[in-house]
Amino acid sequence: MRNINVFIFFHFSDAALWCKIKDYLRAHAVPSKDEQKKYHHDFALTTSFHGVHNLVNNGNSGVKSTILLLSTSIDAEENHLQEVIDFLQRNQNFSIKEFTRNYGFYLNKSTLLKCSYFGIPCYAEDFEHTFTEYGNCYTFNHNEGSLIKKASTPGSGLSVLFDIKQSEFTDEPSLGYVDAGITFVIHSANIRPKFDGQGVYSPVGMHGHVSIQHLKTVIQEHPWGECNPYLNLEYHEVYSTYGCLQECKSRFIKSECGCVPFLLPGIGKECDLQQLYKCVSTSLYRIEKFNICTVGTYNSTCPVPCEETDYPATISYSTFPSEKAAEYLSAKLGKNTTYMRNNLVYIDIKYQELNYKITTQQKALSASVLLSDIGGQLGLFCGASMITIIEIMEYIITNLYWICIFLILKAPNVPLWTFNQSRYRREIQEC
Repeated sequence: MRNINVFIFFHFSDAALWCKIKDYLRAHAVPSKDEQKKYHHDFALTTSFHGVHNLVNNGNSGVKSTILLLSTSIDAEENHLQEVIDFLQRNQNFSIKEFTRNYGFYLNKSTLLKCSYFGIPCYAEDFEHTFTEYGNCYTFNHNEGSLIKKASTPGSGLSVLFDIKQSEFTDEPSLGYVDAGITFVIHSANIRPKFDGQGVYSPVGMHGHVSIQHLKTVIQEHPWGECNPYLNLEYHEVYSTYGCLQECKSRFIKSECGCVPFLLPGIGKECDLQQLYKCVSTSLYRIEKFNICTVGTYNSTCPVPCEETDYPATISYSTFPSEKAAEYLSAKLGKNTTYMRNNLVYIDIKYQELNYKITTQQKALSASVLLSDIGGQLGLFCGASMITIIEIMEYIITNLYWICIFLILKAPNVPLWTFNQSRYRREIQEC
């Protein structure tokens, strides 16, 4: 009862105060929704909470436009994917290899405007077509039947003038294809070209002056080095780390997908677009993630080659064509200066020196060197020589000889004593 009385006492004491509060609130009515919105907006603009005013400045329209843009992007991606699916269904026999060969960069009289090799004219037919990660590639001096000529003077080599026909480019700039020019690599005739990390770039409107050297590296086999001289490749005449990696990837993809991508060596069914999208890309990811094809050491999948030939290049550029050359070439080719500056690439590849350098790994210790070191140390610190070693051996053999003689002479006494003892025992028994 006491608690109830107290409660009633406070209830009546707050009643007058509560009435006053209600009267005050009636006099100061709640702002309208627009006024409340304006208050929240002003607060966000003036608060010290950094970054809130940026959200308010964008307004509701900014949020809606962002969502609309995202939705549009998703719709576009879904529509692009659907187009690919429809294309695959309509073109079951589509060949990326043939498509690249027919619609990629081509080499003929219209694209190879000039070619000379040590002063001898060369033509598009002297280049062999091959596929690389860059698409169509054309190799000059690719076999023994081509225009092979040894350099007799420095500054001699290959001179080519290309028209890349930039208007026919189909590369998408949003994917990073923003350059125009020629990519080339100088390599041994028996090894497939590797552009990734080794390609040299020559842009349009430039004359590239390339100076090369001939370097040869010889690596020792295991355990002195990391090479394996017994490794051979199935689709390459000469072993190389790059060729070994290509064949390793080809074997794995063929076992997983039942096909061979046209960029990789091998015999089998060419991978179509669906296999490339669903299986080959996944297989390449697994190769990288699980280190299926390793390089470098002796026990890796693809160790370093025992012999390797490199042609390091130094390149410098000059503007091409000059004003007078532009007038001459414009009359000859029927092209204006703007076209030539945007499409012509001039490259000169020459030897810097007529000699070549060989870098050879040497064994740290061979058998003869090891014996020489041991003999030298013994002679230096002990005064020993080869004669001393022979004397020690003679001493050991002599002592072994004496021990053998001693054992031979002593051995017959044992069975004789045993025989006499047994005879003595029999005589006692008979008595």
